[in-house]
Amino acid sequence: MTAPESGVGTAGSVLAIDAGNSKTDVVVVTADGRVVGAARGGGFQPPKVGLERAVDVLADAVGRAFAQAGTDRAGHVSACLANADLPVEEEQLAAALGRRGWGASVQVRNDTFAVLRAGVAEPLGVAVVCGAGINCVGMRPDGRVARFPAIGRISGDWGGGWGLAEEALWHAARAEDGRGGPTALARTLPGHFGLDSMYALIEALHLQHIAVPRTHELTPVLFATAADGDPVARSIVDRLADEVVTWSTVAIERLDLLGERTPVLLGGSVLAAQHPQLDGRIRELLAERAPKAVPQVVTARPVLGAALLGLDHVGAPEDVHARVRAHFEDGG
Repeated sequence: MTAPESGVGTAGSVLAIDAGNSKTDVVVVTADGRVVGAARGGGFQPPKVGLERAVDVLADAVGRAFAQAGTDRAGHVSACLANADLPVEEEQLAAALGRRGWGASVQVRNDTFAVLRAGVAEPLGVAVVCGAGINCVGMRPDGRVARFPAIGRISGDWGGGWGLAEEALWHAARAEDGRGGPTALARTLPGHFGLDSMYALIEALHLQHIAVPRTHELTPVLFATAADGDPVARSIVDRLADEVVTWSTVAIERLDLLGERTPVLLGGSVLAAQHPQLDGRIRELLAERAPKAVPQVVTARPVLGAALLGLDHVGAPEDVHARVRAHFEDGG
């Protein structure tokens, strides 16, 4: 089925996909900027389930969005995907999506690019996303990008919700057994799970009496402990601020933007929470190291960024971009 009269299926229409580890958002945008189809699906996890099964998860959401739009194809597919960490992985994923026949052309980017594009009026700026993990990208309208592998400690990364929780556990364990200095984390971390000691928490995690994925629950505990004044917890938060600013500044320098007013978008659950100590320290350090950087927290849904990147690709005029952004700002 097609609906050429509505602009769906034509050269200027876009199928936008934002797929994270936990959920997928899909929208169908007509050539004149109307959002005529939308759907949400499960997380995108090729390393865990394999490439084709992961794309099947996307296919379910795409099928529902297309059905709502009254079509089965768009002019261009703009997909911003978790686990697309290297250019070679983006190429492999683009080929896999291309085989599904959802559009005449396909472009895959890491999902951090969606956060960046959602927060700026043009493809110019730097974004740092800190949720379960951490990543940074930058882009200029001329097509230049700055990016990092961002696949963990082997690529020099530190931070993200998992990293913060592990760091807090490390300090708390050493505080309790005497290898490290005192910290309230030795009490607050096990207390979150109703336990009375770090030994009990270590045992529960090791024996999986507490499921390992629940470790991420300790990140808010870390921030609460820091807010109560614990020096060790505060030092971990300050280290994250330094890491965010280091990443941002390197990306700005790579793009030759140090002398220009440059948006620095902060996204992901950890940064979007705007913890006072973390947010304030990031802004303080950015003012020192990149005085013309303009930090701001991104609250728009990242699928907006995927849609705008798609419209950039097809050369849509500014009024089309504005219409799509207005749709999401109005709660679409």
